[in-house]
Amino acid sequence: MIRAILIFLPLFFVNGLFSQQIKAYQLYNSKGKKISFEKMNSSLKEKDIILFGELHNNPIAHWMQLELTKTLNKEEKITLGAEMLESDNQDALNKYISSEIDQKGLDTLARLWSNYKTDYKPLVDYAKSNDIDFIATNIPRRYASLVYKKSFEALDSLSNEEKEWIAPLPILYDPELSSYKKMLTMMSDHANENFPKAQAIKDATMAHFIYENFKENNSSFLHFNGAYHSDNYEGIYWYLKQLNDELNISTITTVSQKDVSILVDENKNVADFILVVDEDMTTTH
Repeated sequence: MIRAILIFLPLFFVNGLFSQQIKAYQLYNSKGKKISFEKMNSSLKEKDIILFGELHNNPIAHWMQLELTKTLNKEEKITLGAEMLESDNQDALNKYISSEIDQKGLDTLARLWSNYKTDYKPLVDYAKSNDIDFIATNIPRRYASLVYKKSFEALDSLSNEEKEWIAPLPILYDPELSSYKKMLTMMSDHANENFPKAQAIKDATMAHFIYENFKENNSSFLHFNGAYHSDNYEGIYWYLKQLNDELNISTITTVSQKDVSILVDENKNVADFILVVDEDMTTTH
């Protein structure tokens, strides 16, 4: 009897360890209710536009972006786009997707983020393999820098060709949006009223290219961007609604928490769906 108990005890402790589930992430709806990936995907079907806000160095967000892309592509026609590629690099991106150039050629012709190969290349390559349009939506950074230094008016001096790479002028801007007001607070003693304007020109340009290609391709548009560009239904979301208030848009955001088992209050209502990742998760760069 004692021998049987001694044999059983190690098995009990081993089973106990395996029963303690260690979760790397958890999905929630805006109110803080846990949901599955399948339920989120079902809710996203046939949306006009989906804005997937990421933390740029978070591997779980990048993995889920690819999985969502694959799932949606099985069920409907989609177009992809990303903040991480700038509008004046669209020709190079098109040539890569159509196999006119290889990865080395894209590296040469386009300005790619340092984490492109680990975090965004899988998305672009999926588009390439599945005949999906991929849109470079962001403003060329030199023009955002120009706005930061000299405000929106500096864009008037651009050539007609250069203006094709940004949202149509004049740029609508609401300085009372909470995200833009917060940016001034972040600057503290070095506050520059053009700082949020540089963010706004990015938001406006991304919204412009998302909307133009959504209409042209007659498909659902899945867009990847930093979470701050779409959190709280501002940024890109706000600009899209200025273009067409009837757009059916859903948002996803990514947050980091110590405990993924409950959504903290400050992260509720930030987006339609919240991807909560354990704060101990390794980063991609």
